[in-house]
Amino acid sequence: MCGILGIINKKNAVDPVKLESNLNRIAHRGPDSSGIVVEGNIGLGHRRLSIVDLSETGSQPMTSMDGNHTIIFNGEIYNHQLIRDELIRKGYRFRGTSDTETLLNGFIEYGTDVLEKLNGIYAFAVYDRNRSELVIARDQLGVKPLYYIDTPDAFAYSSELKALLHTDGFCRDIDHEALVNYINFLWCPGEKTPFLQVKKLLPGHYIRYNTRSHVREVRQFYDIPFGNNIIEGKNEQYFLDETEHLLVEATKRQLMSDVPVGFFVSGGIDSSLIAAIAAKHGDIGRLKAFTIDSGDRSGKEGFEDDLHYARLVSQKLGFDLEVVDSGISILDDFDKMIWHLDEPQSDPAPLSVYRISDLARKMGIKVLLGGTAADDLFSGYRRHQALVYSKWMNKIPSGIMEPIKRYTSTLESTRPFNRRLKKIMREYGKSEDDKLSGYFSWIPLEINKGLFSQDVKRQIAQYDPASELKHLLRQIPNEDHELNKLLYLEMKSFLVDHNLNYTDKMSMAVGVEARVPYLDLDLVNYSTRIPVDLKMKGTRTKYLLRKISEKYLPHEVIHRKKSGFGAPVRSWIVNDMNDYIHERLSPTRLKERGLFDPTNFWKMVEDNRSGKIDASYTIWSVLAIESWLTQFADQ
Repeated sequence: MCGILGIINKKNAVDPVKLESNLNRIAHRGPDSSGIVVEGNIGLGHRRLSIVDLSETGSQPMTSMDGNHTIIFNGEIYNHQLIRDELIRKGYRFRGTSDTETLLNGFIEYGTDVLEKLNGIYAFAVYDRNRSELVIARDQLGVKPLYYIDTPDAFAYSSELKALLHTDGFCRDIDHEALVNYINFLWCPGEKTPFLQVKKLLPGHYIRYNTRSHVREVRQFYDIPFGNNIIEGKNEQYFLDETEHLLVEATKRQLMSDVPVGFFVSGGIDSSLIAAIAAKHGDIGRLKAFTIDSGDRSGKEGFEDDLHYARLVSQKLGFDLEVVDSGISILDDFDKMIWHLDEPQSDPAPLSVYRISDLARKMGIKVLLGGTAADDLFSGYRRHQALVYSKWMNKIPSGIMEPIKRYTSTLESTRPFNRRLKKIMREYGKSEDDKLSGYFSWIPLEINKGLFSQDVKRQIAQYDPASELKHLLRQIPNEDHELNKLLYLEMKSFLVDHNLNYTDKMSMAVGVEARVPYLDLDLVNYSTRIPVDLKMKGTRTKYLLRKISEKYLPHEVIHRKKSGFGAPVRSWIVNDMNDYIHERLSPTRLKERGLFDPTNFWKMVEDNRSGKIDASYTIWSVLAIESWLTQFADQ
């Protein structure tokens, strides 16, 4: 719902002109209004996207009636009315109807304990003048982004990294381990960003910062409650009823808005089910839905046409369906995409989110609900199926499997089946932790590290990107189910650092808030208690969700192949972007940059072109890193 920027200078007063200039770098997040508060070495800035309480009483920065607390807040608190009613019974008075004011008074009453009460998406900061203390928090699942930097001269934080580029004392040294992550995963898990000094505040964490001593303390207030807590003794119908009830309540809560609401509808069950539930249970009139015309995406990429299914859903449920043209100009839009992402993520899907959000905004819609996170909660990815295949393979004697593994490694990577088979076989025989973390890897580590220059290789010699995910696995207490461990990894890494990041950044790039009903806190917590065989039955993904969908959606939509916001990246890399790659990543330019080894990089390009390896996304990743460095590090 907004963009926030705060700063605490350690040596001098905050310059309001500079604060406002940095805040304007994220003006797209809040095109409706802007506000700053500067008191000595403290600065608080806010760009507003008006969604709840459109009046001036919802403006920020917002200060409490007694003048002691000031808040800047990005997001929505879906259960804020319940908290507000509780505060009114305690004697609190309110000037307006915004969830910002509810959150501010809730913090005054409960302190950081208010975080235990919040069901929503948020990143906020509250300044307590009497205690000379700032508290900065990020929501439980990390739907809303928050970056921070602590230099010898200042501590600063913002919704987007680009607003921190001119913080006093900022050194633009690159974190080479983070670059290894972006190439290995296509995104970067955990706290790391490409800048050594800039960190991401992890989901479910808050920072307590003393504005006098400049002592900073980071604490965790929430973790996804996996850990052998599955509900026992109930039949399938019980879980169907309870999950549907929670999903309906989540969708109704997230319709909270004083402006028009629309829907992402890809034609898959995730987004279509949310829209169908809203149509049946929400009081919002005729629904406006948006989809992408994916055009002719060759079967070689493993995609299926979405538009046919999106139209089926809209016809059955009576939606107004707006179709966004598929004509993505990737060469024109590449740098803009990386600029808005803040990080060198490697995926064309952000452009689809951007194009849908842009059309929605032009039609007066500021809020879009979508199906993000259904795969992560209810088991919808091919790597979840790979767990089943792995168990089958483990029953075959190694004397038979090893020759098969060697043979599959020689298969050409031009066909989707070959690519998936090679990836499954690559994890055969590994330990559970190595296997689970390996499912997220896009290219062997030796090829990854071989792409870097000799100087960088020495710095990353001992670094293994899988260690980031293995660290997460060690945080799950007493969880025996392999699928649940993988789902935990999904939600703690891929979901937050990839899907949620690009969904937020690309929708907010045009002043649209994307909401994710599947990440309603009650639904997430309950999902950890559902038996694993109701999430995936055999190799059938999202079994429980599909059963619920039978009440709402056409049969063809429920039982179609998985697709989503895809694009023909492999075709682009080999054909359309060939000249672009030669220009951006020429041997001369790579040598001047000093990060990558030109010989090894161009050998990978040729091996990819010949089908020897599947490295198109890796080449895309290097392109993304180069674009990011040009726009963020070189400026």
